[in-house]
Amino acid sequence: MSLLETLSKQLGRFDDIDEIKRPPIEQWNPELSGDIDIQIKADGTWWHEGTQFTREKLVRLFSTILKKEGSEYFLVTPVEKWRIQVEAHPFVVIMVQFEGNKIHCVTNVGDAFTVDGDHAIELDHEGIPHVQVRDNLTARFNRNAFYELASKAKEKDGVFYVKSSDLHYCIG
Repeated sequence: MSLLETLSKQLGRFDDIDEIKRPPIEQWNPELSGDIDIQIKADGTWWHEGTQFTREKLVRLFSTILKKEGSEYFLVTPVEKWRIQVEAHPFVVIMVQFEGNKIHCVTNVGDAFTVDGDHAIELDHEGIPHVQVRDNLTARFNRNAFYELASKAKEKDGVFYVKSSDLHYCIG
């Protein structure tokens, strides 16, 4: 049984749970099992063998076992490690909220965090802002979230930045 089939079967146990807890993947270091035809597209959608995942909980479950090593991405369990492809960033920030001097974000897979030193906004090689989410995994901002950021940005010397948790972040 493949990793996808195994996890899909196990997903039935999560159907009536709103929050899926992240397992201790930092403790899991199995040998590479191979490549699996799973791709995370730039828009945050997950695909397997050319078919888009339609079950949100399956995507959320898989996101909890996603690991980045160097420039490669893997789905890991205690005994398996499958390489997958990621077009840009594995996650997408879909909501931004300003509260006092803090910027709160929510991703397409349900991660919620405050932009701070551990969750810094950076510009990629194309000058597009992204943010550290967790465990060396990043998210780009969808259009609405970026426009929300931009609406609060300050400009200095032709550079736009936002402030969160007393730190300044360049957004373009």
